[in-house]
Amino acid sequence: MSSCSKDDTITVSTPPLVIGQTVSDAAPLTGNVKGTMLSDKTYTLGGNITVNAGDTLLMQPGVKLKVGKGLTILVKGVFLSLGTKEKPNWITAAESLPRTDAISADPSTDKAFSGYWTGIQCNTTCTLLDLKWTHIEYVGGVFGADFFPEGSAAGSGAFGIQFQNPAGDLILEDCWGYGSVDDFMRISGGRFSVMRNTFEKCGFAGGDVINVKGGSVGDMAYNLFLGTATNGTKASNKSTKGIQTNVHMYNNTYINGGYRQKDPTGRGGSINFEEGAKGKAYNNLMVNCRMGLRIHNKPHADIVNLKYGYNFNYGDSARVVNNIYPVTPTTSVSVPQSTDIPTPTEAIFPAAKFSQAYLYVQDASGDCPNIVTAYDGSTFIGKNNPMFVNFPLPVAGIKRLSDVSSVGSFDFHLKSTSPAVGKGTADANLVAPLAATLVTKSALKAVITLPGADMGCFQINGNGNQH
Repeated sequence: MSSCSKDDTITVSTPPLVIGQTVSDAAPLTGNVKGTMLSDKTYTLGGNITVNAGDTLLMQPGVKLKVGKGLTILVKGVFLSLGTKEKPNWITAAESLPRTDAISADPSTDKAFSGYWTGIQCNTTCTLLDLKWTHIEYVGGVFGADFFPEGSAAGSGAFGIQFQNPAGDLILEDCWGYGSVDDFMRISGGRFSVMRNTFEKCGFAGGDVINVKGGSVGDMAYNLFLGTATNGTKASNKSTKGIQTNVHMYNNTYINGGYRQKDPTGRGGSINFEEGAKGKAYNNLMVNCRMGLRIHNKPHADIVNLKYGYNFNYGDSARVVNNIYPVTPTTSVSVPQSTDIPTPTEAIFPAAKFSQAYLYVQDASGDCPNIVTAYDGSTFIGKNNPMFVNFPLPVAGIKRLSDVSSVGSFDFHLKSTSPAVGKGTADANLVAPLAATLVTKSALKAVITLPGADMGCFQINGNGNQH
């Protein structure tokens, strides 16, 4: 016989969270729904459902929720989907839709852009939307005649996820967004944390992936954006609600963004700040995007309170590299930073552009004088290949960059020899998470990943995006 030493440990698994009564899977759900969907069960929506103010609907790990065509999840209270890495959750189409992830798939026939159901729509009374390790697919349908959230209308197109409570919290972590018609996520007010997610096929002919408006404060970090219609991340203070939009965007990876925008004039393809928004953008990796970091001038971003640097761009063509710093003269005031890759030099950029870096002065109208001039980035073509584990750069056999819009068998982790490794910054004086959400319960609170020294969402040490 032997006794247990003091160093012996016993691991006791934490039981899944339970809230209220059990939700039955015996019949399709419709009407008012609250309580707990149990692990490993499959539920079906047979009609629109509402989570009323004061109520909570919880999905335990391993739940699959199949949503009927054209239906809506309307949240007036609290909605939680707490999947895990071992047991992710699914909120997807009730039908088994063909998944077309091959290169050169036609968007007009791709079911990812069909808007099969509308999405998760939160009213202004929603205090918490918390989605972890959850697949959200085929969203952006059209609202019916008599069921839609505040601020929307019958027959209007939906955003895949809509949140609009400046006093509420939105947490989206380690999730997958696949397929939307317009914005995948619209945040029109709220404290948010959007970290370590993967977004594919977002926006048919327009729309950003994460589009925040007035009254929104939070972090967007370690996300992978692939083949977006317009921007991956966008911040605007439009329709302000007394709280200035403030967003920290760091360690995101943007691949082939901005090419399905039906009206591309002045529109972006990766990161966009505009219309009174402030924030920071550091350690982001942009590859073959139609535009790099775009600081909008008319209507202007809050230039005084907007800082950025240590961003990495790669382009296969003159079209891409000449828009690392967007040169639409009347709208963009992005300034090259010495910490960027490729390193800007006065041989490529006019000296005047460097001498006025961070010296923009807003005039009486609030806009900034136009001092942006064109530059010749031809020496950047094909330089500083980020060296993904499995993705062809320069691209070969691809007619349009927009044709690459899903991960498929690609692997966007960095090789150890990548020029993006160690070229970012973890200096908290330059960039740090806002950590704006106020949720404190351990199972629900935001899990913040601090800025990492490797460019983009995948870190050599295994931190960051876990997909």
